[in-house]
Amino acid sequence: MEHNEYHNPVLLTETVDGLNIKPDGVYVDVTFGGGGHSKEIMRRLGPNGKLFAFDQDTDALANALDDERFQLINENFRFIKRFLRLYNIKEVDGILADLGVSSHQFDVAERGFSTRFDADLDMRMNQNGNLSAYEVVNDYDETELSRLFFDYGELKNARGLAAAIVTARKTEPIKNSEQLKKVLSRFLPAHKSNKILAQIYQAIRIEVNQEMDVLKEFLEQSLALLKPGGRLSIISYHSLEDRLVKRFMKNGMFEGEPERDFFGRFDVPFKTIGKLVVPTDEEIEQNNRARSAKLRIAEKK
Repeated sequence: MEHNEYHNPVLLTETVDGLNIKPDGVYVDVTFGGGGHSKEIMRRLGPNGKLFAFDQDTDALANALDDERFQLINENFRFIKRFLRLYNIKEVDGILADLGVSSHQFDVAERGFSTRFDADLDMRMNQNGNLSAYEVVNDYDETELSRLFFDYGELKNARGLAAAIVTARKTEPIKNSEQLKKVLSRFLPAHKSNKILAQIYQAIRIEVNQEMDVLKEFLEQSLALLKPGGRLSIISYHSLEDRLVKRFMKNGMFEGEPERDFFGRFDVPFKTIGKLVVPTDEEIEQNNRARSAKLRIAEKK
């Protein structure tokens, strides 16, 4: 596979523009994938600049850039602070994140991310992870399944979906996507089946990869890592991610309100840069994955 086929970067120019690259700065791309965003950052860096990239998926290692200014770290970006410390990096000028599943992960049938293929229930972004979609579907109790379908899939019939799975697996384990679709068929009317299936898959995938916890941990560490004037440039693909990112950029918290300073003003760590950025119709036409992308940019005060 050619590296440029691995993943077509979304909002490429806008996301890297958002970092306001300094030629001698230190930057981090926490979702390396096919390296599209990283290549654009590298193009703008001078000889003394440095880029660190993270990707927990071993498939992404084949795309590593051959440049002494670049370092790819094969780890989950929830550990960003710990692994940057190994390279004596305590603060950075900018951090980029393109959240969600890469095109490559969707397109490799056996990874189990896509509703298009009949594949084993997997959905692990880290292929060495212990928890897969199989364990979630077959081992979680009805209350746990109902919770994740409601919270992560935003599905109104979460209880019904959970009950159908628990009943069906008493006869035999649910091993693959075709079995899962069959078990849930009565909840999948023809005119809405793809949308509902996508929500079900999203819920299971978020649970398998602990995506909400990972995002929170990453955002909190990003605040600590960024220099004053450093930028955070983040693309999200569903409302759960975007809500967290928006709220954190607005006031540095996920819930509650920030404290007021002596003058009664909210003491917040970021200022947002520009407005929400979404792809053009032309980009969506060229890259269907871009259709739900939302880019937010913030600068540390």
